[in-house]
Amino acid sequence: MSAATLPLTVRVIRAEHDALAAMLRTVPLLLDAQRRAGRPVDFGALRAMLFYVDEFPERLHHRKESELLFPKVRALAPVLRDTLDDLEAEHAQGERAIRELQHSLLAWEQMGEARRDKFEQQLQVYTARYLRHMKREETEVLPRALSVFGPADWEQLDEAFGSHQDPLAPRPGQAVDEAYAPLRERILSALPAPWGWGPALA
Repeated sequence: MSAATLPLTVRVIRAEHDALAAMLRTVPLLLDAQRRAGRPVDFGALRAMLFYVDEFPERLHHRKESELLFPKVRALAPVLRDTLDDLEAEHAQGERAIRELQHSLLAWEQMGEARRDKFEQQLQVYTARYLRHMKREETEVLPRALSVFGPADWEQLDEAFGSHQDPLAPRPGQAVDEAYAPLRERILSALPAPWGWGPALA
């Protein structure tokens, strides 16, 4: 099945995963480049990025997976019960984890370089867990959903997953919600090309 013919739900989930993964992977590279160049850290951009993670992937994307996608998979593919249990537990832990990361960033900003290492270590752990989580969804859950769901299942899911606008992963032809346009611009302006609009890293 080509990407263009996949159900909207699958395309939305993959696009949002790709956008988040690119941002999470790029932040450490950006921080390292700023440190080597002796440039000040853009804490405002980092706060915007963590707010985005909290506002969209953690609160919206995960909620729709947990409330709509996973129950259908659980009912039609009980062999994935343990996988779904793991993913649900990670969803439940996600909001606390992003709050802790936001706190560490604030501590670094307010208390100085002594708090930098803790933030970077927490970011590394958070990113690794999130990338693992998304990979399991894409390699275990979505293929199974494609094999067991019928048209009615996808119709319900497509309506739900197609109803929101992720500012970092707008669909072709979809306008970015005006309320989140400044957030999108703030993040993409800070991220280096090719992931964002900023200058490429040296």
